[in-house]
Amino acid sequence: MKQALQLKLGQQLALTPQLQQAIKLLQLSTIDLQQIIEETLESNALLERESEETEQEGLDFAETAAIEDESEGLAVDTVWEDALPSSAPPTQSSAIDFDFSEQDSEEESLREHLLWQLNLTRFSDSDRVIALALIDAVDEDGRLVQTPEEIHQDLALEEIDLDEVIAVLHRLQHFEPSGVFAADLRECLLIQLRQLPTDTLYRDIAGALVSRYLHQLPTAPPRQLARKLRTSVEELECAIQLIRTLDPTPGASVGTDRTEYVTPDVFVRQLDNRWQVELNPDVAPKLRVNDHYVSMLNNGSATDRGYVKEHLQEARWFMKSLQSRNETLLKVASKIVEHQQSFLEVGEIGMKPLVLADIAGEVDLHESTVSRATTRKYMHTPRGTFELKYFFSSRVSGHEGDDIASTAIKAAIRQLIANEDVRKPLSDAKLCAQLKDQGMTVARRTIAKYREQLAIPPSNERKRLN
Repeated sequence: MKQALQLKLGQQLALTPQLQQAIKLLQLSTIDLQQIIEETLESNALLERESEETEQEGLDFAETAAIEDESEGLAVDTVWEDALPSSAPPTQSSAIDFDFSEQDSEEESLREHLLWQLNLTRFSDSDRVIALALIDAVDEDGRLVQTPEEIHQDLALEEIDLDEVIAVLHRLQHFEPSGVFAADLRECLLIQLRQLPTDTLYRDIAGALVSRYLHQLPTAPPRQLARKLRTSVEELECAIQLIRTLDPTPGASVGTDRTEYVTPDVFVRQLDNRWQVELNPDVAPKLRVNDHYVSMLNNGSATDRGYVKEHLQEARWFMKSLQSRNETLLKVASKIVEHQQSFLEVGEIGMKPLVLADIAGEVDLHESTVSRATTRKYMHTPRGTFELKYFFSSRVSGHEGDDIASTAIKAAIRQLIANEDVRKPLSDAKLCAQLKDQGMTVARRTIAKYREQLAIPPSNERKRLN
């Protein structure tokens, strides 16, 4: 072993506390930002929310900086007069039409719903063990992901046989929502049909149709199906209508999903044939420094001056970071609107290809900064409220070398399929040809990929006979 000294040169990025705070505020959502503001107001006595009463009494950045310079001789790097950019709209002009709030609605999960029904049903101890195992084997759609044989094998209890597992399963299939604990779509529909009143019209025909010919339903001619079921075409059509009232995924109606209400960070509206982008003033209220505490820099004791100096610097950093966040958000949102004006005018089909690098180059920011500024930030437009990331779309080469946004292609596919003849639905090849006529030259495999992303089935499954 020998000790030695080595000298190495290198570069390392060091983030100052101010920069760390600015980055943190930029990536926060509206709700998280409002929470941070409230916590800062509580922890820093020098900060206060600007209101009509404090507007004349409080001090802005320039005044507090001047007092600080006189008392301590500190340098002032930047003067910040407000916590919002000057282009922000007055509160009353932007908030009168749009008032959104974040709300959490706790909903019962499907498992909790099934357990609640289990507790209200009489089961022996062994049957309850089986029932719990079956409930654990149900997915979010209410479908069984294990067979009774697999569940019986997992239980590995000598006193429980397979017939008992099947018997408990049949009891659980009477739970709500109707159709749960089915192994597949066919059984799910049959369970729902069996639970309908016996005098329900066309119930028996619908049951026979689902039981025997469900896979032929989308494509088989009605006369052929009616002949197999020994019924008329009219009665067959009524049975099909009854089947369409059933729920193929009953478990989805009961779940843990929460309804979330977002608060727009920016508003976009058209004034004098120009699109105007404005920050939502309710997202980040104006803050200012309390003049009573700042006056202690000149008149207070040494302890008071030390306390005020520390918290004043913290308050100035926070207000500067908040100002920087709002300016960055406004610049990024304004550039997005410049690129996507056609979307605001005609909808999704007018979406232009756009990536983070495009915006980053125009606003002179790093791509990671633009990513933070567009994540969980929302823009309210005449066409609805969208996350800023929604306006970014990959490029697809179009007619004569023009680039087309994938979002626009998806919108065109959705529109063509919505207007197609259900008796002769458009195949992917025909969609490809019609898109080419609209100036969108797209490969058939690309159309198939986008159609699957839109959860649109292929043409043979979209075919309807009535």
